[in-house]
Amino acid sequence: MAFFLNLLIASALMVVAYLIMPKPKQQSPETKDMDDPVAEAGKPLPVLFGTKTVKGLNVLWFGDKSYRKRKVKA
Repeated sequence: MAFFLNLLIASALMVVAYLIMPKPKQQSPETKDMDDPVAEAGKPLPVLFGTKTVKGLNVLWFGDKSYRKRKVKA
């Protein structure tokens, strides 16, 4: 009987903890545009082999974010 009482109390406390948990803040679209690479001294440089998406690069310059398809006669 004591086991079920402890289980009920633990379940109730988990539900209360979930309800009072701080909610994550949503990013506005304006802040998503500011996630550009920056140049910082001492920041490690990733070395990758293959295809991988790397966020938070440490670069000195980057160009236009758009891309264009071009046909080349070889």
